[in-house]
Amino acid sequence: MEPAKQLFSHRKYWAHRFGTAPFLPMTRAEMDELGWDSCDVILVTGDAYIDHPSFGMAVIGRLLEAQGFRVGILSQPDWQSAEPFKALGRPNLYFGVTGGNMDSMVNRYTADRRLRHNDSYTPNDEGGKRPDRAVIVYSHRCREAYKDVPIVLGGIESSLRRIAHYDYWSDKVRRSILVDAKGDILLYGNAERAVVEVTHRIAKGDKPADLADLRGVAVMKDRVPDGWVEAPANDLDDAAEGARRLEGDTVVRLPSFEQVEKDPEAYARASRVLHRESNPGNARALVQRHGNRELWVSPPPIPLTTPEMDAVFELPYARAPHPSYGDAKIAAWDMIRFSVTIMRGCFGGCSFCSITEHEGRIIQNRSEGSILKEIEQIRDKTKGFTGIISDIGGPTANMYRMACKDKRTEELCRKPSCVFPDICPNLNTSHDSLIQLYRKSRDLPGIKKVMVASGVRYDLAVKSPAYIKELVAHHVGGYLKIAPEHTEAGPLSKMMKPGIGAYDKFKELFDKAAKEAKKEYFLIPYFIAAHPGTTDEDMMNLALWLKRNKYRADQVQTFLPSPMALSTAMYHSGFNPLRPIRHGASEPVETVKGLKQRRLHKAFLRYHDAENWPLLREALKNMGRADLIGPGKHQLVPNWQPAGTGLSGGEGRRLGRKHGVQTFTTKGVLKRR
Repeated sequence: MEPAKQLFSHRKYWAHRFGTAPFLPMTRAEMDELGWDSCDVILVTGDAYIDHPSFGMAVIGRLLEAQGFRVGILSQPDWQSAEPFKALGRPNLYFGVTGGNMDSMVNRYTADRRLRHNDSYTPNDEGGKRPDRAVIVYSHRCREAYKDVPIVLGGIESSLRRIAHYDYWSDKVRRSILVDAKGDILLYGNAERAVVEVTHRIAKGDKPADLADLRGVAVMKDRVPDGWVEAPANDLDDAAEGARRLEGDTVVRLPSFEQVEKDPEAYARASRVLHRESNPGNARALVQRHGNRELWVSPPPIPLTTPEMDAVFELPYARAPHPSYGDAKIAAWDMIRFSVTIMRGCFGGCSFCSITEHEGRIIQNRSEGSILKEIEQIRDKTKGFTGIISDIGGPTANMYRMACKDKRTEELCRKPSCVFPDICPNLNTSHDSLIQLYRKSRDLPGIKKVMVASGVRYDLAVKSPAYIKELVAHHVGGYLKIAPEHTEAGPLSKMMKPGIGAYDKFKELFDKAAKEAKKEYFLIPYFIAAHPGTTDEDMMNLALWLKRNKYRADQVQTFLPSPMALSTAMYHSGFNPLRPIRHGASEPVETVKGLKQRRLHKAFLRYHDAENWPLLREALKNMGRADLIGPGKHQLVPNWQPAGTGLSGGEGRRLGRKHGVQTFTTKGVLKRR
């Protein structure tokens, strides 16, 4: 892997003389106060503007400000016309467009495609402040406002929709979002390196479409440039799956949009190849035909070094919502205002999760000193701080400073996970650095307690009983949430999650540590219903496990096929992209698609809810397991029904009766029929 240019080594743009803004401006009046006649870059986001490193627009805005550019923010603009997109004037360089910290469709709709009436990233939790498919809608409005201004797409919505992808909400394969949004360039993953390079290059006069030499970008081309050798992965009768190593500059050809739209097996092949080409140490460029043009996706960005991570997190954030929101409550801000991010990335590779796909599987760490400095800033500057750090973690609580023992091995590896089916022997699983960080953080003056609320990867934690002891003694507050996701081997193998035995081992160590600490703590396990590869019998066995262990799950999750996930490829195609994909040799996957079956799987997780008993009794009889109906401890549901219950039809149906049947619009306006 070639060394990357240091993130802050560019010569600053001339506008750096204006200095640092207290908040990046959202109005012309704020620009006037800063002495600006224009913005160099205008960032358009579907979230409220919170100037804090947990929010993507703040990170990108402050990073570009540090490079010398004047950056304005259009937060949740009214998308019904182009006028609100002219509020800050014409940007000198480009519009940067994102849907926000979440995909706008995931943010707006549940796993049952029902409307959410709240939005945690909006003042006072108000729903409907961003359009469906926000990146597409915002981009079109930017183009209407200033036709000749380049549009740069970024954020998780763009990142996970960078190639042709299955869209759960329309139940069809859609083109790359770059095509539908009519953007000029797309930046995917953690885009600090790409956005700095792109901005400086555009400032020098380069066109966005000519920046395909940069890592972590996608552009449209008329054809594959001369001098490139194609490794075909679009022929499903070829067993190579584009894996052949060829001499010279190589681009891997994915099945075209037209192929994946019509052929589910071709879709599974494209998904498999994309994920195999995800290691920045050995990934090659990808090309996918869309009509008469080529979508070109360059290799993933090189991860940030620890000094670069420190510098990004130490940019001059106001660490607060923009003053224009007044005293409005913003749930996403309330959740993270007293938390600290210590790392990025996840090498778990869970097939249903977007973290690895977006942030990569190489862990990017902050230094101990930078983390402790941020805790002191929270203590000294954040309004309402009571001495408790609400979380110290990241995508996973306990992957801090973990990495492959050998750099060369890491660069050559193509495995989608470092911990499935077993923990790789090349992985350093030491928790020593994390234990030391915990101790130093809680010893800071004015800090009463440092909580760990991020998900603990329990199969890693069992490698360090000392870590579990430290965690329980000092960093848990009554409950600890972890995610075994299931108990049965079938679904777990498709999720790329460890067997339930790893959970049992962790619980044993957790309970022992709690007893030694003379504290009464409990584990709260999370499970997924209706994941590909899950049968009705699997869910029944999970429900029986829950009852035996006296768990009553109140908040349960039904599998939501998010764009680009491997599980989504299973859901859509019916094939397993974790195995070779080719005609006649692809492994089929049982998928749970019908609403009734999805409701049933969710009902098994809430076996204790009387509303679900009629549905479960019917299912158990059909499965030949009527022996599980009755009053016994070994039985799942009783054969009697409390008066006034069981009339809703079980999980899911009752949630839709109030609001009726829904259709979706790209403008985010809900219509009913």
